Amino acid sequence: MSNKKSYDAKKISLILFPQELFNKEIVLKEISKKTSILEQEIKDFRIIRQSIDARKSVKYNVEIEYILKEEKFQLLNKDFTFRDVTNSESIIIVGAGPAGYFAAIECLLQGIKPIIFERGKSVDERKFDISKINSNETLNFDSNYVFGEGGAGTYSDGKLFTRSKKRGDNNKILQLLHFFGAEESVLIESHPHIGTDKLHDILQNIRKKIIDCGGEIYFNSKVVDLLINNEQLNGIKLENGEEFQSNFVILATGHSARDVYEFLYRNHVQITNKNFAMGIRVEHPQELIDKIQYKQPHGEFLPPASYNLVKQINGRGVYSFCMCPGGTIVNSSSESNSIVVNGMSNSKRNSPYANSGIVVEIREEDCLGFSENKIFSGSNFQKEFENLAYRNAASNLKAPAQRLTDFVAGKISRSLPECSYTPGLINSPLHFWLPEIIRKHLQLGFLEFNKQMRGFLTNEAVIVGVESRTSSPVKIERDKVSLSTNIKGLYACGEGAGFAGGIVSSAIDAQNVVMKIVVEIR
Repeated sequence: MSNKKSYDAKKISLILFPQELFNKEIVLKEISKKTSILEQEIKDFRIIRQSIDARKSVKYNVEIEYILKEEKFQLLNKDFTFRDVTNSESIIIVGAGPAGYFAAIECLLQGIKPIIFERGKSVDERKFDISKINSNETLNFDSNYVFGEGGAGTYSDGKLFTRSKKRGDNNKILQLLHFFGAEESVLIESHPHIGTDKLHDILQNIRKKIIDCGGEIYFNSKVVDLLINNEQLNGIKLENGEEFQSNFVILATGHSARDVYEFLYRNHVQITNKNFAMGIRVEHPQELIDKIQYKQPHGEFLPPASYNLVKQINGRGVYSFCMCPGGTIVNSSSESNSIVVNGMSNSKRNSPYANSGIVVEIREEDCLGFSENKIFSGSNFQKEFENLAYRNAASNLKAPAQRLTDFVAGKISRSLPECSYTPGLINSPLHFWLPEIIRKHLQLGFLEFNKQMRGFLTNEAVIVGVESRTSSPVKIERDKVSLSTNIKGLYACGEGAGFAGGIVSSAIDAQNVVMKIVVEIR
């Protein structure tokens, strides 16, 4: 299709049952009925937005674009002009996760050379370390579910929904992802996702584009310090002792890189505490979630059902986080003697399980006493939580688990249901050893969630510990206008900086930072 012919787009909104949406003849009749245009006059149609409404009966709310006679559709995706930056001014980017890679992409669009340093491995090599985790063998501290090309976003659901619409152009991020290989559905669905299996190819396409345009990427290159002189950044230092000079560095390291906060503090970069959340991951049979949400199996015309739960319990937020329909629970540990879990799913979301983090808001006062240095009290609270899970599993990468109903009732489980977590589970009384501030609010939260989703509190569900890496417990302070830290030339973005939560918001934040640097360079 060509996008050269312009026309006034004809759009209508329809409400259709799932089986109707996937029947072209029915959709044509509905368009004809609503517009009073004869069916034979309608040349073609396409869905440009869709969402599911399951409040009464399950229906799709869709926005449809249609054309008549000789008209042609404009392309949903856009063309991007990436420049040759081989001999251009350069920016160092630390981290090859969503923030780091989208910072690099924006550099190419603006004619700036990105030089990326990533502590972990390329996605091609990273998968071998992931397989060792899944088989309960070994954990590589720099190549795992959180570190490596693509960051933690690589092994996630690839969810692309964000509420941060005031921060930048969400559509540009989706258009870029589609350009690099995501399916066209990411431009249409109200809650788009890519899937871990698809993300691998997309990352390789992004990497190739960066290198082909003259950018540089260095894997297995852990940054351990900054080169600073009189509050002016001069470059970075790697673990192997190598130093690289630059007047502009973007930190896009993610919130699991606790060592980064430590060397920032040493270098007098301004860091402050912030609230975060911790809890567990709960897993149900997907069939049960479908029954609760749809009153029927998801089948051919519906995706696996999801949910979004939020309650205030005694003035404190308890909510679902990173819900993965048709997904699996994975080990996201990155340090010794710790257990951290998260969720992911592939593009088809065809696992028989549905999992979600259920987490409790953690405030600064909850973490007092966990560190002599107030700045690291939240991080140390997380560590203690993760070490506690390890001690109560005490079997390499296996995770402590308990039936949901037993946890709420304060009873020891006699057995555990089947679970997607492949390293294996250890039957453990989480109701006994979880910190009271988390345990109590989770127990009350599950009771409230069951009122909203009847059947959610069931003996078929299992909780797995612990979900501790929902967001950063600290924020790297930056100027509201220039987006720079207090060290001239040093910028921080994404989840690790405390200014984003997810792939899209991290990407937007990174692009905003690059645009500020471009102003400085030019």
